[in-house]
Amino acid sequence: MRFMKPMPLNSISLKILLAYVAGMMLSIMLLVIVAVVLVKSNVLARMDLADAADELVKKIEFNSNGRPTGFDSSLDDRAWLYEGPQRETAYRILDDDGIVVAFSSRGENFWPVDGDLLRLARGSFTFEHEGNIFYGATKPFEHGGRKWYLQFVASARFLDILHKVALPRMVAGILVFGIVLFVAFGLCAYITLRYTLKPLRDVSESAATISPRSIDARLSTEAVPTEIAPLVDSFNRALERLERGYRVQQEFLGNAAHELKTPLALIRAQIELKEGGKNERESLLSDVTYMTRQVQQLLLLAEASEAHNYHFTSVGMQEVAHDAASYLQRMAETADVHLAVRAVGDVKWKADRAACFTLLKNLLENAIQHAPAQSSVSVEILGDTLTVRDRGPGVDAEQLPLLFERFWRAAHRRDHGAGLGLAICQEIALAHGWRLTAEQAEPGLRFRLSGGEEGGSERLA
Repeated sequence: MRFMKPMPLNSISLKILLAYVAGMMLSIMLLVIVAVVLVKSNVLARMDLADAADELVKKIEFNSNGRPTGFDSSLDDRAWLYEGPQRETAYRILDDDGIVVAFSSRGENFWPVDGDLLRLARGSFTFEHEGNIFYGATKPFEHGGRKWYLQFVASARFLDILHKVALPRMVAGILVFGIVLFVAFGLCAYITLRYTLKPLRDVSESAATISPRSIDARLSTEAVPTEIAPLVDSFNRALERLERGYRVQQEFLGNAAHELKTPLALIRAQIELKEGGKNERESLLSDVTYMTRQVQQLLLLAEASEAHNYHFTSVGMQEVAHDAASYLQRMAETADVHLAVRAVGDVKWKADRAACFTLLKNLLENAIQHAPAQSSVSVEILGDTLTVRDRGPGVDAEQLPLLFERFWRAAHRRDHGAGLGLAICQEIALAHGWRLTAEQAEPGLRFRLSGGEEGGSERLA
């Protein structure tokens, strides 16, 4: 039957049930141990005698003068135990002055003349008579406006016999009670756990059905236990992040296909014109160069998006900036743009050097493409902040958020790039825990790269 199918060893239900079983078995063992200890010690005997004295007070008879005379045997069929010629039990009643006014058949000589029992106060006492130990209890009571004291004793061997008879019955009762409790509680716990954990099984089945075709699905937390709901919420948030990443990748592939479609069509047309004798070699090479650049930037973007491609070391940012400026020097000379690098002190950041070079190269290349002739592009490094500024026309305020989107191009750039350079810079900055922003510089545009502690990277002096 499915209801009784075995649970795996790492099941939460099995572990909870085992904990319940262990707790129940321990409780039963403790009950048995406590019962045995109480029976073997005189604590139980004193408690029993104190309870017996409380009951005996209710059965005391008084004469017309208000003095106690004994027990009313008509009220209890066990009165013979206290009145008959017994050697194992005895009682006596004393007034407030300690004078005995009534006693059992053991007589007055049975009672010792010193010890704790002469202290007329509620409590227990012990004495020895003819080699036997007697346990006793004193119970004060009032009648007729006077205070009286009942003292009742029983021999240790008499109590021992009673307890030996009672102990097996007590242990048997505890065991029967424990077995019944174990079966009833265990069954209830199993059913409760099964239906309590049912929402988790439903959530697991729902999670198993999620695929790229249904990545917008979310797990329901309506019937999930409160302790598990945060885990399900975290899983849903992880699904949201995966969905966004999946959508971005799908959009990226669509844009890449669209961007490569046009140059491929142009190359096809050039080849067809070549066959007709109307080929323009320069246009064909330009299209091939453009495609090569797009493919290269697509590869760089893919690499920048993967954290395992980075190797973090202590990087001198001034040195990297000079290397990037030297690499683009010919491009700057062609555009008649001056490159300047200024750094205060020897600033070192914890970063991937190759990624830093790519980031600065792309920022400088973007600035050169938008800088007017005979202007300058400057790189400033100050502590945990690096800025790249040009003196070009800049962009409108509403276009600033679009600068880092993939395949977006400004209208006044010199070349026909793929629009991926700044997107690559943003991916590199995010991978390092930095913050890359763009702001209007009046004139021109300033890119600000914030590293250090606020940006999430580690600044090394």
